[in-house]
Amino acid sequence: MQIRLNTKTLLAVLLTLMFFSHSMAEIQEVKLSELEPANKHLRASELITHILSTYHYKKVQLDDAMSESIFTHYLDNLDQNRAYFIQSDIREFEKYRYNFDDAINNSNLYPAYEIFKRYRQRLNERIDYALKIVDTDMSFDVDEMFRFDRREDDWPFDMKQMDETWRKRVKNDYLNLKLAGKEPAEIKKTLSQRYQRIRNSTLQLNANDVFQTFINAYTTSVEPHTAYFSPRTSENFDISMRLSLEGIGAVLRAESDYTQVVKVITGGPADLSGQIKIDDKIIGVGQQDQPEITDVIGWRLDDVVDLIRGPKGTSITLQLLPKGVGPEGPAKTVTLTRDKIKLEEQDASSEIITVPDTETKIGVIDLPTFYIDFAAQAKGVKDYKSTSRDVRKLIKEMMKDDIDGLIIDLRGNGGGSLSEALELTGLFIDRGPVVQTKDASGRVDINYDPEPGIVYPGPLAVLVDGNSASASEIFAGAIQDYRRGIIIGEPTFGKGTVQNVIDLNRFIQNNGEDHGRLKTTIAQFFRVSGGSNQYKGVVPDIIFPTANDSEDQGERAYENALPWDKVKPARYYPASAPISAFQIAKKEHEKRIKKNKLFQLLLDEIELKREATETKEISLLESKRKQEREKLLQSKKTIQNAMRLEKGLPPLSDEDLDEDLEANNDEEEEDPIDILLNETAAILNDLIRPPLQKTDTRTVKAKKEPAENDISL
Repeated sequence: MQIRLNTKTLLAVLLTLMFFSHSMAEIQEVKLSELEPANKHLRASELITHILSTYHYKKVQLDDAMSESIFTHYLDNLDQNRAYFIQSDIREFEKYRYNFDDAINNSNLYPAYEIFKRYRQRLNERIDYALKIVDTDMSFDVDEMFRFDRREDDWPFDMKQMDETWRKRVKNDYLNLKLAGKEPAEIKKTLSQRYQRIRNSTLQLNANDVFQTFINAYTTSVEPHTAYFSPRTSENFDISMRLSLEGIGAVLRAESDYTQVVKVITGGPADLSGQIKIDDKIIGVGQQDQPEITDVIGWRLDDVVDLIRGPKGTSITLQLLPKGVGPEGPAKTVTLTRDKIKLEEQDASSEIITVPDTETKIGVIDLPTFYIDFAAQAKGVKDYKSTSRDVRKLIKEMMKDDIDGLIIDLRGNGGGSLSEALELTGLFIDRGPVVQTKDASGRVDINYDPEPGIVYPGPLAVLVDGNSASASEIFAGAIQDYRRGIIIGEPTFGKGTVQNVIDLNRFIQNNGEDHGRLKTTIAQFFRVSGGSNQYKGVVPDIIFPTANDSEDQGERAYENALPWDKVKPARYYPASAPISAFQIAKKEHEKRIKKNKLFQLLLDEIELKREATETKEISLLESKRKQEREKLLQSKKTIQNAMRLEKGLPPLSDEDLDEDLEANNDEEEEDPIDILLNETAAILNDLIRPPLQKTDTRTVKAKKEPAENDISL
């Protein structure tokens, strides 16, 4: 029950898992005459339509309204940044806006293929133009702006306006490399190869690729976690399951011309390096014993992954644009050694911290994922590994050290095993329901704490962020509903749905062709209080100011995401967390962070990244770009040195800071300070020893819950 991403992201994630044995030179251009729908595509579309209209949780009918959504999504899938089609193309395509529903129902997929052929034509024209422009002399003393993010703009009016857009694009690409210290000959070579690869990647797309792109415009219009996998994507997904424990441990997706980090897998080389973060963009890849970095801007995702994959033990160098840094940089360079994912790094771990100026000892359990060794469990192994078993042991060990309170740290925990979410909740409540599940027929089932008894009855805090999802949200939501502890941090991701993958070949008899698979949403989770975690996520009792309230975050960012909903509450009995004191703790928190220099510097750093992320255009005047780049760098240096001083570390020179920023190097911090974790401990301390009542209360006991047979539904 891991976090599910929206359709575009999911398909991109699957592409990262593709592993080609042949070189690019062996791939031939697909002829236009070969870009036609096959019979298997017609059969697959009929099946998909039937499944989505009959069995999908949302039950959306294929009508004119759906047709309009498919039309919009298909054009966005092909030309999201408005870089190829012109307005006359869109006017010509308008005849399909309300007819895609009829076309699909009548097994007529030709309109989708005709639109794709025009897209390929326009892209070919753009690359010809870019290759011509890149060889001309460019002047960077003209103050003009390049709008690099055109996703919300109109398509260019005509070819003249399109040429102007691409002239600025090429000029911007050239200036980025120039500011990075590249020589003119190297710049022209790099850009020519980049643009040619964009062309080659598109020319290699075949009829199956077109069908998958179009059908996923349909599935995305239904709901963001529903997706069609073509035969090739399905095959590579199976391969990925066998290879999933090797590599650098990062999940990637295509984002415009960049390869973006979607997730850093706990225990992988990327995670252990501490230098690769979610939303970093990979712009270059270097191999062991090869000093040259290959520029990968504009590459197809699977080709980038082909470069990144390699034998265990070999090194790879990645050049990245950190989150919040514009296309002009500065970039950072990270060298990793390819390895298997170290599963032990995904285990729950613990530490005990002491709240400053007090004697309060807070136990902390860091939980990267909800894991269980299903294979060992199936074999009857007595001591198989699981989240709940490991956490139980860690709690008992820390209780021997007389901890005053406990924090469960779920930051970045994208989910995992549902059964482990139930088991873990059961460590903190005696018995009762944990989560409800409603299927497509409307039937509601209740999942219970599988084992009576409480392992830890004391003060409890759960620390979450925007990447805490799925099983994490089930646990945090149950703790909040039972009033068993306080939830602190940022609103969680908001993933409250269940998916199932259907093999379409099961429904077609005596046919040797592969029709692919359909992942469809079949159910939704609801809290015991009746509300869903879907869309809204779990809203903390105390929200950190680091939270991003943007609609572009989490499930809220996905168009057509299922809305928040509710069912009848289950019968449960709240515990005794001092929720009346939460407001007092919140006021103390707000006063404390205003005086906390480190916390304020952290907010400054987040704001700096936010401003850079929201930028959609950039100057092509070289002197201005240098000033903007230097201003950004200086702001980062100021914040970083201020943080070092607050942590008791010596400040760095400008030269050392330049190297530190490029490498994202924290090696000098032997004991790095976790600002948010420390503040969570301080909040929990305020509940254990209220500021206005200097009591010596060490624990807050949970009420004994009623016997299981006393709970009615």
